[in-house]
Amino acid sequence: MAESAPRRCCLGWDFSTQQVKVVAVDAEMNVFYEESVHFDRDLPEFGTRGGVHVHKDGLTVTSPVLMWVQALDIILEKMKASGFDFSQVLALSGAGQQHGSIYWQAGAQQALKSLSPDLPLHQQLQACFSINDCPVWMDSSTTAQCRQLEAAVGGAQALSCLTGSRAYERFTGNQIAKIYQQNPKAYSHTERISLVSSFAASLFLGSYSPIDYSDGSGMNLLHIQDKVWSQACLGSCAPHLEEKLGPPVPSCSVVRYGFPPGCKVVAFTGDNPASLAGMRLEEGDIAVSLGTSDTLFLWLQEPMPALEGHIFCNPVDPQHYMALLCFKNGSLMREKIRDEFASCSWSEFSKALQSTEMGNGGNLGFYFDVMEITPEIIGRHRFNTEKRKVSAFPGDMEVRALIEGQFMAKRIHAEGLGYRVMSKTKILATGGASHNRDILQVLADVFGAPVYVIDTANSACLGSAYRAFHGLAGGTDVPFSEVVKLAPNPRLAATPSPGASQVYEALLPQFAKLEQRILSQTRGPPE
Repeated sequence: MAESAPRRCCLGWDFSTQQVKVVAVDAEMNVFYEESVHFDRDLPEFGTRGGVHVHKDGLTVTSPVLMWVQALDIILEKMKASGFDFSQVLALSGAGQQHGSIYWQAGAQQALKSLSPDLPLHQQLQACFSINDCPVWMDSSTTAQCRQLEAAVGGAQALSCLTGSRAYERFTGNQIAKIYQQNPKAYSHTERISLVSSFAASLFLGSYSPIDYSDGSGMNLLHIQDKVWSQACLGSCAPHLEEKLGPPVPSCSVVRYGFPPGCKVVAFTGDNPASLAGMRLEEGDIAVSLGTSDTLFLWLQEPMPALEGHIFCNPVDPQHYMALLCFKNGSLMREKIRDEFASCSWSEFSKALQSTEMGNGGNLGFYFDVMEITPEIIGRHRFNTEKRKVSAFPGDMEVRALIEGQFMAKRIHAEGLGYRVMSKTKILATGGASHNRDILQVLADVFGAPVYVIDTANSACLGSAYRAFHGLAGGTDVPFSEVVKLAPNPRLAATPSPGASQVYEALLPQFAKLEQRILSQTRGPPE
């Protein structure tokens, strides 16, 4: 049998919480190879659950750095055994779980530069880390350091204006401050601090890779407008921090040639920015992930940092920004209302949406069975046409109040960060609820924009491969959309109904006022 012709390709890597994964994408933007290593299953000797160690205090959460290195060893061996042709790799890039930090011991740079291809990486690097169990995004043990950082720069809003977010426990600057305060010896022995993304890139480079602007925006340290480290934030966290971080770089930078010889390594970024690239968002677009929690990805031109949400530098266009908003009451809340008011049936749930009018006759609802993140409210709050509080709606109206309320909240909070629906706006819907056409119809109506569905099983990996092609093509000099134009297009699922914009433009200000009313009253369960 004739051998298949070699395929020139780019690799996209994803160092996520539970696994390391790689995809190979050819010049026609087709994925033709995938491989992964699952930490709990494939590396049981590290004793992780869900890829992490949760400490006794219930707040500290870490991952063993050598587990990530060994996972890369295994995946490369698997690729070799499968006959993967590394000589055809033009460029590679990758993503890492955001906020996690790695602490390289003094002298580690030399070890990286003298790596031997004949030995596994984890054997050669085992003495290279001043901290072996690294804090990751699930850690929430740094409340004291968060308060110190906010106080140092003039408060939470001032920090948000500077870095794109108020102080969050998982953000890297606060984690570094805790390590400096509680383990000063390890900190003093650290010559370089990497994010998971820049750490992973360093393994391919054989030297320290810089932190990119987009992932660097998730640290509470980067001045997102000037794209330099904020001296006030650095000074609040730890001494000599700027030299340990190194200068940040644009996300599409080719950081230099690496593995294999002649292959370009494009700066790695965070998993959320890489997903934005994988979903191929463009200016004015919004992606809505409708999962256990609901997440919004926004492409912003002129951000307005607030106390909620996160603003990052855009990974594919350094002149623009992206924002993330997370809503905790997602699919579990939808399932509860389905069970209570639609006979536990998605079919009945859809019928309820079809049988009720847009705007629900002015009856509005807020449904938060667990304390919401955006906004900080708990309980179920219903308001009739006169905006008086009521204890219940008829069943079908209850279903529509939930879905309209969830999507109006998303639009209001997105606009609070500077997002504006444009004539060319597309909404990309992913996650479980994106399979329900009637839910997507409400989404299209509330935002006044067409909704498309897209498979995002590998969005961070795919986005990394796309970004590798972008770096190869010249990065900032070439539009990202031009580089990925051959990639599969999302499928149109819903367009706004006639008259939707008039209905919701009238309701949105009322909804926002009611939300403020609830916030200004009790934050406990409703009466």
